Amino acid sequence: MLTWNEPNNDLSPDKPSAAGDASGLGKIDRGAGRVSVDDKQMINARADVNQLLPLKYRWAWEKYLSACNNHWMPTEVSMQADIALWKSSDGLSEDERRMVKRNLGFFAASESLVANNIVLAVYRHLTNPECRQYLLRQAFEEAVHTHTFQYIVESLGLEEGELFNMYREVPSITEKAAWALDYTRHLDDPDFRTGTPEADQAFLRDLVAFYVVFEGMWFYTGFAQILSLGRRNKMVGIAEQYQYILRDESIHLNFGIDVINQIKHENPRLWTPDFQEEVRSMLRQGAELEAAYGHDTMPRGFLGLNSGLCEQYMHFIANRRAAQLGLSPVFPEVENPFPWMSEAMDLKKEKNFFETRVIEYQSGGALSWD
Repeated sequence: MLTWNEPNNDLSPDKPSAAGDASGLGKIDRGAGRVSVDDKQMINARADVNQLLPLKYRWAWEKYLSACNNHWMPTEVSMQADIALWKSSDGLSEDERRMVKRNLGFFAASESLVANNIVLAVYRHLTNPECRQYLLRQAFEEAVHTHTFQYIVESLGLEEGELFNMYREVPSITEKAAWALDYTRHLDDPDFRTGTPEADQAFLRDLVAFYVVFEGMWFYTGFAQILSLGRRNKMVGIAEQYQYILRDESIHLNFGIDVINQIKHENPRLWTPDFQEEVRSMLRQGAELEAAYGHDTMPRGFLGLNSGLCEQYMHFIANRRAAQLGLSPVFPEVENPFPWMSEAMDLKKEKNFFETRVIEYQSGGALSWD
């Protein structure tokens, strides 16, 4: 749960300015006092970013601990059944094969895009050490996810160049990547700094684009597609790995939502009616781009899944994300067409790959799933 601590806006002369050293690599202030919780903030903090304690946002620390308890590696999952099915002439339909390849093509580059944004943009401007601690763990998880797609591509003997370059060659994937990268153009500027309303809003847009739309909306169509195959006992190894990724991404999403809401709380001047409408528009655009991706990956659909249902799912997800940000719905109320996705996310137990028995994950029951 979030702890809404009121920010201390006293910029007295004896305290560092809000435009202090966010890198933590500046010169040591030999006469500085000890860090006060009141000086710690999400952005533009006065406190030394190298000092983790005292914690101000315990929810960020708890997410870091939960992520550590969820450790996994793709090579723990056997791909033998998937390899046999993929090589079989009648194992999968052409529509299913198209979906799998497009799906892998989107995720293969997307995890790297997200990781680059975390390391090169978000980490630089989020001036809270406990949140940065989680970001370090998330960056590692993004690397594990990229490893996962390398492992899948290599196991199935797929064309590496085709899969990993789809974000440049397949329009429905390119449009999503270009939309997301557009929100980091100015953050890529080495001279960019938060500290003004305009810059702070730009950073907030970046967080919405990557945490809420990219990871919180676009990944969910891909999860539904692969897990739908797994429910029919097809590509079970890939489906198992996607479940683990889904568990990680659920924490990423919840962390991002908490960060955005905390920044809103500490900087209410940023959350203007016009900016709120801009965010709602971003959610709408994200859903529309995902609908186009769904039609491209599943032009005819297959048992239990089609592009129309995926579009409905995106409308449901977009409304849910809007509610999590305290915004009004983006689309008319719609039911979740994939209620089984909730079961897929509720990973309270996992297989121990070395002893082939069921074990409890320490934090599984404590997570809040969509």
